[in-house]
Amino acid sequence: IEAILFDMNGTLTTREPHDTTQRAAVKRMLELLGKDEASDAYWDELNHRFKAYGQWAQENLLQLSEEEIWTCWILPDVPAQQIEPVAAELTLAWSERKGRMVPKVGAEETLVELKRRGYRLGVISNSMSSLDIPRSLAAYGWKEYFEVVVLSSAIKYRKPAPEPFLEALRALKIEPSHCAYLGNRISKDMVGCKRAGSALGLILEPHDGPREDEQDQTIPPDEVIHSLSELINIFPGRV
Repeated sequence: IEAILFDMNGTLTTREPHDTTQRAAVKRMLELLGKDEASDAYWDELNHRFKAYGQWAQENLLQLSEEEIWTCWILPDVPAQQIEPVAAELTLAWSERKGRMVPKVGAEETLVELKRRGYRLGVISNSMSSLDIPRSLAAYGWKEYFEVVVLSSAIKYRKPAPEPFLEALRALKIEPSHCAYLGNRISKDMVGCKRAGSALGLILEPHDGPREDEQDQTIPPDEVIHSLSELINIFPGRV
């Protein structure tokens, strides 16, 4: 194994409730939409539309641009020229309404050690936002660890489509047989990396077992871990 690629949300990071972040996100969305306030019914409708888009996107393994998501799915009744310039900021604020992203326990130390051992690292993640993950990597000081960051918002394909994985491999100029991938969803991460031919697929699983909606998956991971620090025992030094 020459390269280890990671899912981001739910694998290297998690979103936790954070009142200051959530209040700021709501305020920012209202500013971007030119509103002083919005009813619970308004937010409920936006949430309903986001879920409908998310279901369509996952069924088709496609990711529309943020401009298309907002003008075609979320706010089709608002003039496009008002929404398109602020679509990326709207998507980021929408995500932060649920809280802030924080690194998972052991993430920093594990990345540092794997890099020290000679592995090339990268990120492959489904993300509607073009800003969320890049800003998180910058905030954590992780940009220097990753040679490649492939987001569905940039390449228009969602895991488990093989395209995100193949895009990362092309950027690294390595064969799938030299690559391992770690995610937290068998249905997206394991299926996707195996479709792309990755030599090793790993799943970060909760200590109490697989997610309820993952228990009927038929493609078993090559390795199951319950903490990121376990990667140190799986990948010995290369140099």
